[in-house]
Amino acid sequence: MAKNPASGGRQAGDRHSASTSSDLPESLPRGVGPKGTRSKKSTGFTPLSLDRTIIAVPLLDQLGKELRLKSKTYNVVVDINLRYRGGRNEARERVIALIGQAIASKGTKKDRAHQGVNAAKSQYSEQYVFAKLEGEVIRELVRLDHSPEPSGTGSTETDTAVARAIHRIWPDFDVAALTFKSVKTVKADAARISYSALGEDIVWAVLDSGIQGDHSHFRLHQNLEHLPSPLEHIDFTQTGDPLVDEFGHGTHVAGILAGELIATLPTVGVTEAAAPVLAAPLEAAVPAPAAAPRYIRAYARQRDEHGEVKHEPLQVRAISGVAPKCKLVSMKVLDGAGDGLASSLIVALEHIQKINGYGRRLIVHGVNMSVGYSFEPEWFACGQSPLCVEVDRLVRSGVVVVVAAGNTGYGWTQSEAKGAVAAGQDLTINDPGNAELAITVGSTHRDMPHVYGVSYFSSKGPTGDGRSKPDLVAPGEKIISCAAGQKRLAGRAAVGGDIDYTEDSGTSMAAPHVSGAIAAFLSIRSEFIGRPERVKEIFLASATDLKRERTFQGHGLVDLMRAIQSV
Repeated sequence: MAKNPASGGRQAGDRHSASTSSDLPESLPRGVGPKGTRSKKSTGFTPLSLDRTIIAVPLLDQLGKELRLKSKTYNVVVDINLRYRGGRNEARERVIALIGQAIASKGTKKDRAHQGVNAAKSQYSEQYVFAKLEGEVIRELVRLDHSPEPSGTGSTETDTAVARAIHRIWPDFDVAALTFKSVKTVKADAARISYSALGEDIVWAVLDSGIQGDHSHFRLHQNLEHLPSPLEHIDFTQTGDPLVDEFGHGTHVAGILAGELIATLPTVGVTEAAAPVLAAPLEAAVPAPAAAPRYIRAYARQRDEHGEVKHEPLQVRAISGVAPKCKLVSMKVLDGAGDGLASSLIVALEHIQKINGYGRRLIVHGVNMSVGYSFEPEWFACGQSPLCVEVDRLVRSGVVVVVAAGNTGYGWTQSEAKGAVAAGQDLTINDPGNAELAITVGSTHRDMPHVYGVSYFSSKGPTGDGRSKPDLVAPGEKIISCAAGQKRLAGRAAVGGDIDYTEDSGTSMAAPHVSGAIAAFLSIRSEFIGRPERVKEIFLASATDLKRERTFQGHGLVDLMRAIQSV
């Protein structure tokens, strides 16, 4: 049984212990590459990068570069000190009070609209306080926390480890989406026929831009309805409805994981395209629902002889997710533009722990995170960011967490002979893919992974501290799935009519293949529910070796049939 994390546990960034604000290092140099890319290497190691800080190094860098912008605010995550003498709840109350004092003392603008605690988001977290603060207010907050408390507290403790309420202040990193025959590629079609591995009675949380609740793909199996109590769809961005997906990324991801749409016979005159579809061929004995469309409006992109992008219609009888009957819960962490904050992911993960009674009663069995941000090894110990720590805590409570590796495996490096040249890059796994217990997924070709191997854009390992990542690879190129929001609008404009399904690529598309495969596995191997580390072992051991480097492919291509047959 999982331990309630409220009683303590590992702190984010524990390898770097807290210290006084006088230990803060100066802003560190960074490697420079062409606009929009990261360079292969920074300008070199400096011992300053290992200095102990209360204000985390990436936030210090931001503050150091913008000293003159006194009214500029920063989204921050205040990590509560688990060793505080009064306990975590008292430390949390002290932090909130100190934030108010710091704003009153150093804030150029003191109204709540400009800066302050994000109470709506902080209510979901026991470990963190989320706030938007000016740079000088952040520094004042650290100073106040280090100052002696007023007399009368009954304590003469001077040990910093127990006297401070704040363990560390992190930047609230901006997160973004990591953006046919793929069901066959992972052998989900064979598992469906042989074992009825459909994901039934399994619940998976999708942390993304929302799921379009009225999309017909989720109607047949009611994937978004009748969730077990007290589970509900939640918008952690505080911008809208979790079942409205303005960006379209989350719906595309969810459609790969679960759901199914079956059409009647195609309309006469619709030409069949050679491009493959997501679904395995449907058995003739399976009837289409009475209200099903005559054919499914799915389109694939290709370029003509002039390089112009064309949308080619596909004649499709059925499109299915890897685990078509799996229940999905939408936890919206990206807004309509596809932007979000790490804090939204953190509180979503904490909320799942609470819903599951910290492992005592599993309602949510798995999580898919096709979102993240690039990681710099000098920022903090790899895999020890607040987000990675929360991922590991959730896994230890019994929940499988599947994460996209990222799309930063290709960029620019500096050549002495030719200057900047494009090249594959190692050490590019994104957070939270650096979390040790997460199943981190890279991308392969959709239906010919043995020939084409790992996608050039797929982030590559190892992690910054030398651990093997990614763990698995799955199809992530030119995947057909649900169209919603901006993706549906773009498709309509291109074809002059409505569309139901569209194409997208990225490790974002690879991760839900693995989530769906594990959901299907758990639906028929229920003895492994609540044992995510054992599930990870099974899927890594049963993966198909593509004969590529371990830092590219991990243990290989996910193989649902082999995983089922191995236990």
